[in-house]
Amino acid sequence: MRESCPSGKVSNMSAALTQAKQKPQVETSPKVALPRNLRHQRRLLFNRELSWLEFNKRVLDEALDTRHPLLERLKFLAIFSTNLDEFFMVRVSGLQEAVEAEAEASPDGMKPAEQLKEISQKLRPMIETQTKCLQSEIMPALAAQGIVIKQYSELTKREKNLADEYFLESVFPILTPQAVDPGHPFPYISNLSLNLGVMIGSGNSKSVEPTLRIPGSRFARIKIPPSVPVLIPVDEKGVKFALLGSVISANLNALFPKMRIGKPHLFRITRDADFDIREDEAGDLMRTMQQHVRRRRFGHPARLEVSTSMPAEMIEYLTTSLQLTPNDVYQIDGPLNIPDLMQLYGMDRPELKDKPLYLTVPSELTASGSVFAGIRRQDILLHHPYTAYSTVTDFIRTAAKDKDVVAIKICLYRTGRNSPIVEALIDAVERGKQVAALVELKARFDEESNIEWARRLEEAGVHVVYGIVGLKTHCKLTLVVRREGNVLRRYVHLATGNYNPTTSRIYTDLGLLTVDETIATDATNLFNALTGYSDFSSYDSLLVAPVNLRKRMIKLIQRETANAKAGRPARIIAKVNSLTDMAVIRALYAASQAGVSIDLIVRGICMLRPGLAGISSNIRVRSIVGRFLEHSRIFYFANNGREELFIGSADWMHRNLSRRVEVVIPIKDERLKKQLKDTVIGAYLKDNVNARELKADGTYVRLKPQEKEPRFDSQLEFASIKSNVL
Repeated sequence: MRESCPSGKVSNMSAALTQAKQKPQVETSPKVALPRNLRHQRRLLFNRELSWLEFNKRVLDEALDTRHPLLERLKFLAIFSTNLDEFFMVRVSGLQEAVEAEAEASPDGMKPAEQLKEISQKLRPMIETQTKCLQSEIMPALAAQGIVIKQYSELTKREKNLADEYFLESVFPILTPQAVDPGHPFPYISNLSLNLGVMIGSGNSKSVEPTLRIPGSRFARIKIPPSVPVLIPVDEKGVKFALLGSVISANLNALFPKMRIGKPHLFRITRDADFDIREDEAGDLMRTMQQHVRRRRFGHPARLEVSTSMPAEMIEYLTTSLQLTPNDVYQIDGPLNIPDLMQLYGMDRPELKDKPLYLTVPSELTASGSVFAGIRRQDILLHHPYTAYSTVTDFIRTAAKDKDVVAIKICLYRTGRNSPIVEALIDAVERGKQVAALVELKARFDEESNIEWARRLEEAGVHVVYGIVGLKTHCKLTLVVRREGNVLRRYVHLATGNYNPTTSRIYTDLGLLTVDETIATDATNLFNALTGYSDFSSYDSLLVAPVNLRKRMIKLIQRETANAKAGRPARIIAKVNSLTDMAVIRALYAASQAGVSIDLIVRGICMLRPGLAGISSNIRVRSIVGRFLEHSRIFYFANNGREELFIGSADWMHRNLSRRVEVVIPIKDERLKKQLKDTVIGAYLKDNVNARELKADGTYVRLKPQEKEPRFDSQLEFASIKSNVL
């Protein structure tokens, strides 16, 4: 992170923060008594699942925004779809099971069946909007730029010949048609696979198209191979493409020779991918996780997507065969798997993408000539992606190579492919250093990758552990022990985001490099608790879940509440991904009632309802959705003028505070406190481009510059600060 930014920008941000701080929206309406338990209080809480849908709608809105470059709009459409896939695999499938189990209502009071109905009603218009945006805006605009995507029927004769040749050479040998008859049961259809459904009849007469009602006809399924690109080039320049599904459809005679072939139709299913893991009964956690990953492939279907051309008979047949209901079926008038189109993003068309980010590195590190000397001089705040992630990888690589470093300890949650950090850890072991890595095997959808990394690390001689039974280790923490003269000095890196250089380019995250002795001691004790049998239930600086994080956070909120009641300065600002924890929400409501001015920057799910007279009139909630995924967590408390700021890995969610190992670290350096408050938080509160404000009715309103007020994009602001450039 930069040491400073242009004074005008700082003062403007600081002024916005100070103005809100000096003029809080004091509660004027009569205070409403809060129930001791917020559960089933629909008037006080938003539904978690519907709040998430509102977040994904904001992602979709970015795709509709014509100010974004063309391929970036396509990217947002793909993110919208990918988010939905995970939503159905985890949340919707869970609600379906809850209906069968007759489970109780959600915290806001909605029954599982009621939630499923609301999800369906709210989601269908979004999908229609997404498809219309792709078909009516994105694809025609791409064609105008010379990037053309066609169905097979739209190709010229020469283009069809090229597509047919590609099919015979690169697709046909992979395909395995699966027919359904008394000797062939309905086939297993893998999660998220794209498929063609077609009716096949005996004989080659084409006078009657085979259907489900004609005796002797049968249903056949063809899985579109995921190993083949969905866009097949049909020209020499590689800018004109045919959709793979349409090319296979046009060549079905090769799969079913001398048969009557009906019109093929695309379909796709989403399966339940969320399973409980009985760690306490697992003798070998790695083997258990491998079985868990295999089991996910066979989860119960949760959603069926079909092309709008599919006849009702076939839809009914698939729905029945998959044991779904009509409410689980979504008809799509376009491509069924938009993320496949991100193949286009790899094209060398910079004019259709965002401008490359101007990366910086902290001058404290470059001026010192040594990473360790720079950190010894002062704490260093990192702000990714604006700060180059090489700052982190170089820290770990340097530690691996440095002859005076004797030990490295690290928590790995998601590392990505070809991780330079894992390679550095292996290098450190080969150089004789003691290396311990906590690899979280239960990181959802990254289990296979983490299992593979754990194996490689173990084979290299790294001491690998898998965390604590019953908890996910979600904290992002590294401890480097270095011999300096007659002492061992400990260097700590703590971050809000994963040790993943790939996602670091598209996620906003914060990190801190420090040699603070109290923090280093806490980090040492935490690693001892994670890797051994040490029972450390208290920490002097770090806020650690599930030990003391929730208790400390609520006490910090209650302290602001007491200050407000006593007429002292009181203010709370929190930036999190989600807010769902009932105890935290109740504490915030009580603080608002006492007159505390509260600003919440919540990217995704927010169950707290702002703007309720007598309850949350002093709470404002905004969401920032832009070019980068806002992932950093920041907590600010005015504390009667003795401001306290924290960053960390935890959201204000029950799972983060109770079922995960999380770490939140205090920012002690006054210089960094000011930087974090004025430059970072101040920018988020000033944003009138990417920000949307949450209203009491659950809707989000996009903020716009007022008359004569300039546009202010917080993400562009961070990207434009060019001080401390390498």
